Amino acid sequence: MITIRKASVNDADLLSKLSIETFLPAHGHSASKNDIDSYISENFTTKNFTKELSNENHQYYLFSYNNKIVGYSKVVFNLTCENIDSENISYLSRIYFLKEYYGLGLAKQLFDFNIQLCKENNQIGMWLKVWIENKRAIQFYKKIGFTIVGKSDFRISENHSNPNHVMYLAF
Repeated sequence: MITIRKASVNDADLLSKLSIETFLPAHGHSASKNDIDSYISENFTTKNFTKELSNENHQYYLFSYNNKIVGYSKVVFNLTCENIDSENISYLSRIYFLKEYYGLGLAKQLFDFNIQLCKENNQIGMWLKVWIENKRAIQFYKKIGFTIVGKSDFRISENHSNPNHVMYLAF
């Protein structure tokens, strides 16, 4: 059984733990342990999630499979991108799953949910950033219809950034 629900401030601690658990398999090898640990301690705190969940612009959704929360997404409506000459577009900031749930088609279901959510909020497209070494994710996004429209650096620490593709999907 699959359920998707909007996260609330009460889910801040859960999101903190889930974010760390899902970020490490995808990016834990992209920088030194010290840099990754620093990034996690600065960004995936309960305090940070409480703040973001209090902001209506930050839409977090929790994905449950067989009554266990195994993934989540974060979408921001009406966030323009310098590589895209459009307004009313959304930024898919995060879509992560626990590693043991890769390959089950669950990410596609959460992705489709986010597209529908964006359309219901009068958005005409969605953009995202993906690490150029994350071949699995790039393949997934291209299969759905995203195209690479630019580049960006994802700052892990003061001393390390990862090169990212900026990808866009018009609805």
